[in-house]
Amino acid sequence: MMTPAEKNHNKYLDVLQEYKIHLIKYIEELEKLDKKSEFAKKWNETTIKEKREEVQLISKILKNLIRF
Repeated sequence: MMTPAEKNHNKYLDVLQEYKIHLIKYIEELEKLDKKSEFAKKWNETTIKEKREEVQLISKILKNLIRF
């Protein structure tokens, strides 16, 4: 049987994983816009870079938390 702490831990891991998936989809949408417009490409360049770094960070966090 799971303790309340374990349930919360798993719940927050799920939320973090869902956010990571959301970011990946968001990046894909921005990249689609980039293909359609040169202006959008320059506009979204920084955002895409920041979101990719955020995805990498979340991946590291998830990897380290799952080890526990």
